[in-house]
Amino acid sequence: MQKEDILKALSTVQEPDLKKDLVTLNMVKDIEIDGNKVSFTVVLTTPACPMKELIKRDCVNAIVEHVGSDLDVEVKFTSNTTSLRADGQSVLPGVKNIITVISGKGGVGKSTVASNLALALAQQGASVGLMDADIYGPSIPIMFGVRGQRPLMMDIDGKDKIVPLESHGIKLISIGLLVDEKSAVVWRGPMASSAIKQFVTDVHWGELDYLVIDMPPGTGDIHLTLVQTIPVTGAIVVTTPQDVALLDAKKAIAMFGQAQIKVPIIGLVENMAWFTPAELPENKYYIFGKDGGKNLADQLDLNFLGQIPIVQSIREGGDKGMPAMVGEDLVTKQAFLSFASDTIRAVAVANAAKESAGS
Repeated sequence: MQKEDILKALSTVQEPDLKKDLVTLNMVKDIEIDGNKVSFTVVLTTPACPMKELIKRDCVNAIVEHVGSDLDVEVKFTSNTTSLRADGQSVLPGVKNIITVISGKGGVGKSTVASNLALALAQQGASVGLMDADIYGPSIPIMFGVRGQRPLMMDIDGKDKIVPLESHGIKLISIGLLVDEKSAVVWRGPMASSAIKQFVTDVHWGELDYLVIDMPPGTGDIHLTLVQTIPVTGAIVVTTPQDVALLDAKKAIAMFGQAQIKVPIIGLVENMAWFTPAELPENKYYIFGKDGGKNLADQLDLNFLGQIPIVQSIREGGDKGMPAMVGEDLVTKQAFLSFASDTIRAVAVANAAKESAGS
């Protein structure tokens, strides 16, 4: 038995999302053979890979079938999060993927979705940051229970940088942590754009697999400034099922597709998809309509990233500084975990497609 035999067997194992075999993708490392024991490491495209167990099972089956049924097979995992940043990392150095969470209108739960996406990615093993870029209505300090706290400053290469707070395993920063929440932020467009640009460049995030940015609702100056300042990997669109929200979601999608912006849409998530009362856990009430977001994703040929139900505990947890992903409602947690898994799979596939097109 040689290492070549192991590689030949593993060349029959396909990466579920990238649709190529592990050997071709150069994902197999450190093959060791000791008697009838075989061990090797599979390098995943993200530490939060939802297909880890499937890949492990396929690898073991391939070795048993093609090399020997009496072998003791150990599959180890490591990760090298894919990133196609080509900007020299002058802005947000060390951040591999930047995901903006957008909505065409307010009130669709964009901040809730952004917060729980960041937490779900972190709980699956990724290093994650969350930036609240909603100047006029920052809600992240309330949702994470850090109201009144102020981030520290640190000298980085001779420059004063803002150090993000840490909460529930992620780094976070918000405009709301830097201004008095009792005062209304009354800024004209150019002033707001200048503030958000400085805010982005003055924060020290360190090494991150994913930075999730909670964008302001709608379309405007701040969106233009952010996407022209930051090399955004892609955008997630949040909508609710009713027609008025879907119409505004279309506008947001159209904005990000314009030539001067050209940010890929990772996919669309439908929030407030249905309501299930605690006393009737088997019932679903489609208060805002049924499958509106799913139908829009199909219509526009976008990835549909999932449906998040209306659950009272989501609202209660957000108000108490305990987002749904750190709460006890298993149905809600599973909805956000599924959404996060579909998101990182879409990011990995998009990165692979760009890399293939560029090579």
